[in-house]
Amino acid sequence: MDTPPTGGRLDPATDAFEQARPRLFGIAYRILGSVAEAEDVVQDVWLRWQGTDTEAVRNPAAFLAKATTRMAVNVARSARVRREAYVGSWLPEPVDTSVDPQVGAERREALEMAVLLMMERLNPVERAAYVLREAFAYAYDEIADILRLSQANTRQVVSRARKHLAAGRRAPVDTSELRRLLDAFVAAAQSGDTAALEAVLSAGVVAYADGNGMRGVARVPVTGAGRVARINAFVRTFIPGAEFRVVDVNGLPALLVTRAGATAALVCATAGPDGIDGLYWILAPEKLRSFERSARRVR
Repeated sequence: MDTPPTGGRLDPATDAFEQARPRLFGIAYRILGSVAEAEDVVQDVWLRWQGTDTEAVRNPAAFLAKATTRMAVNVARSARVRREAYVGSWLPEPVDTSVDPQVGAERREALEMAVLLMMERLNPVERAAYVLREAFAYAYDEIADILRLSQANTRQVVSRARKHLAAGRRAPVDTSELRRLLDAFVAAAQSGDTAALEAVLSAGVVAYADGNGMRGVARVPVTGAGRVARINAFVRTFIPGAEFRVVDVNGLPALLVTRAGATAALVCATAGPDGIDGLYWILAPEKLRSFERSARRVR
C-alpha cells in the first residue's frame, strides 16, 4: 500500500494528513462499521491528497474530512447491498480502543457495538450527519457543506437520526458493573452452569452471532435468558480449551476468546439494571483479523 512514510521529518502536506488520520479513520469507521472498509477509504483519501495542489488548500483538516465523509457515504451505499447477501447476522467489525480510546473523536458517541448495529437502520447520509454532529461536534453549516445539504435539512436529518437511535437504546450500566457481569458470565460459561449463566442475563436478552456461514453458528438472533444461557453453556464444546481475557473493544470491556494462543472469538455485551441484555459474538475470521490489525493502526 502506498501510505505516508513514518519516522523522520515529513513535508507539510504529509504532516497535515498524518495529523488528520485518526479523525479520518474515526469518521469512516463510524459510518461504515468496518475496520477494513474504513482503512480503504483513508487510503483512497491519501492517494487523492497526493494529487491535490495542497498549497492552495487553506484548511487541510476540513478538506480531508470532507473527502473522507463523502467517500465513506458512497462506500456505505454499496455496502448495504453486499450485507443483504451476508450469511447470518451481520455485526460491525470490532476495533481495539485500548490504543486509541476515542478513535479520533472528541466524544465516544457512535462507537459502541450496539449503537453501530442500530445505526445500520439509518441511510448513509443520516448516518454521516449523525456521526459528524454527535461524535465530532461539527457545526451544522459544516455538515451541510460536506453532505451538500441545506442547513435546515441538515438539522432535520440529525434530529431524525437521533430519534431513530433513541427508540432502541436503554440506559446502560457503568463500566465497572459491565465488567462484573462479564466476569460472572465467563465463570458460568467455563463451568457450563446454565442456571448461573441465566442469572446474569436479562429476561429479554438478545444474542447475535456473526460467523458469516460458519458451521454451528446461529444464523438468526436468539432471544430469552433460558435459550441464550443454554447456547452459551456449550462454549466449552464449540471452542474446546477456550480462554477468556477482558479487552477494550469499541470503548467498552469485552471478552477476547483464544484457543492455543489464537483468537477464536470476541464477545461484546450491553447491560441494563437487570443484567446482560445484549451479547454480540464475533466469530468470522476476517473480522477477528481486522480487530487484530486495528491494534496496530496508530503505529
